[in-house]
Amino acid sequence: MAILPLLLCLLPLAPASSPPQPATPSPCPRRCRCQTQSLPLSVLCPGAGLLFVPPSLDRRAAELRLADNFIAAVRRRDLANMTGLLHLSLSRNTIRHVAAGAFADLRALRALHLDGNRLTSLGEGQLRGLVNLRHLILSNNQLAALAAGALDDCSETLEDLDLSYNNLEQLPWEALGRLGNVNTLGLDHNLLASVPAGAFSRLHKLARLDMTSNRLTTIPPDPLFSRLPLLARPRGSPASALVLAFGGNPLHCNCELVWLRRLAREDDLEACASPPALGGRYFWAVGEEEFVCEPPVVTHRSPPLAVPAGRPAALRCRAVGDPEPRVRWVSPQGRLLGNSSRARAFPNGTLELLVTEPGDGGIFTCIAANAAGEATAAVELTVGPPPPPQLANSTSCDPPRDGDPDALTPPSAASASAKAVDTGPPTDRGVQVTEHGATAALVQWPDQRPIPGIRMYQIQYNSSADDILVYRMMPADSSSFLLTDLAPGRTYDLCVLAVYEDSATGLTATRPVGCARFSTEPALRQCGAPHAPFLGGTMIIALGGVIVASVLVFIFVLLMRYKVHGGQPPGKAKTPAPVSSVCSQTNGTLGPTPAPPAPEPTAPRAHTVVQLDCEPWGPGHEPVGP
Repeated sequence: MAILPLLLCLLPLAPASSPPQPATPSPCPRRCRCQTQSLPLSVLCPGAGLLFVPPSLDRRAAELRLADNFIAAVRRRDLANMTGLLHLSLSRNTIRHVAAGAFADLRALRALHLDGNRLTSLGEGQLRGLVNLRHLILSNNQLAALAAGALDDCSETLEDLDLSYNNLEQLPWEALGRLGNVNTLGLDHNLLASVPAGAFSRLHKLARLDMTSNRLTTIPPDPLFSRLPLLARPRGSPASALVLAFGGNPLHCNCELVWLRRLAREDDLEACASPPALGGRYFWAVGEEEFVCEPPVVTHRSPPLAVPAGRPAALRCRAVGDPEPRVRWVSPQGRLLGNSSRARAFPNGTLELLVTEPGDGGIFTCIAANAAGEATAAVELTVGPPPPPQLANSTSCDPPRDGDPDALTPPSAASASAKAVDTGPPTDRGVQVTEHGATAALVQWPDQRPIPGIRMYQIQYNSSADDILVYRMMPADSSSFLLTDLAPGRTYDLCVLAVYEDSATGLTATRPVGCARFSTEPALRQCGAPHAPFLGGTMIIALGGVIVASVLVFIFVLLMRYKVHGGQPPGKAKTPAPVSSVCSQTNGTLGPTPAPPAPEPTAPRAHTVVQLDCEPWGPGHEPVGP
């Protein structure tokens, strides 16, 4: 019991437990203003001259404004753990690179402003994690590519997407079509040249679509446009109206835009760029009856082809019309041809068979179609053994022809009957090539004066050896024309069109008069004139033979001279036998004196003068006795 008073005395000495203190907030970055006294927390650093995202940010902030700085990149660690951030502004910096996953922790972010930077592309991982994003502003960048999966994480929540003032030539239209909640879509001031049909059909909440100042020549009808009334400006428009802006585009005002012309509008800012008759006129001032199209006309097709089995074959078909026709091919068996392992179809109307087989032969049909109609043409392909080779340096030649070799000559009965089988496009309207030579042809057509308002005639032609279409214009009172720029030995397809003023619409229109096919005469080859390659080769061989013969003659002459001079080089005399000299003393002893032995070195002494008589020793000389 004595212990209890002692405990009561010590109890006041025990330290009292203090309540938990709130975490110390991070210091505010230099040159920034921070609101940390009340919620929501915000960090404001506009125009602070920052070169990078400050590392000392309060990670609890709900608003972060870093606009008007010099930030060049957003790294992965710059915004890490900022899970409560709702608004992020990085506008008007110099950002060129955003690291993949840089916004991965910003799962609560509602608005992201990246406008006024230098981004050139947006990949699939750069916006990963933004599952609650509603406003994405990417205008005034240098974007040229947008990945198909770049907007996947925010596709269900995004309400405002601004891609204006960029360099976009193509867009992932399939990805844009999945933005079911988007209200505003800004695509203006880009380089878009086409919009696929139905690109906006699933954007049921779309209220404003801006496509001004692109390169669009036409806008395809979309189910979204037919369901909602279109107005030009948002003021006074009902909540369900769609505001569509498409001014500043080079619109081609033909029948493909009649649907747009029939919509009620409040402005007249859009203008037509083509055709020439409507160029410069306000879109809404042009009557519906003036939006006309021209049916296609086949102007060129391949002549009948014969190729050996196993070799490639190219079938060509060209057509003109307004809008530009689309060319398709149908096989002799009635199948529509496209790109496959054995065939390739090109947008210019060429069908290439990579490897021909005997069963590929027959009549191929070229179908050119547009919004105004379609036209067909047949091309015959024969697959068989190759023709016998022809000698290029044949000795045969054409007989001389009196007069100008390019003079026009009427076709013979045999050639006329042969050409009647292969006349190309139908000639039932009377277009005829009555005379033709190697480089010229005379085209005639019947008088078209029954057509009211005819202004001129147009001739279109090209050869089977190239794809260049040539145009010629003639006055309205013409019924013939002389072509003088043809190539010898080629087949040409030619069509004549009448250009007239349509009394119903007051516009310029064209009507086909007829088409024909003809072949120019082959170039004459004069007798005795060898081909240039043959003549050049002969001269080279002859010159080489002369050089070789000269070298051989020179070597032979050298060998003969060497033999004549007995094996000595020419120019040098034959060396006589060597003659030795015999010397003797005049001391009374004659005869040959043996050579003295080599003297031994001795001390110098007085010189003794000895007179020596020398005689030559050699053939014919004998020693003289005593």
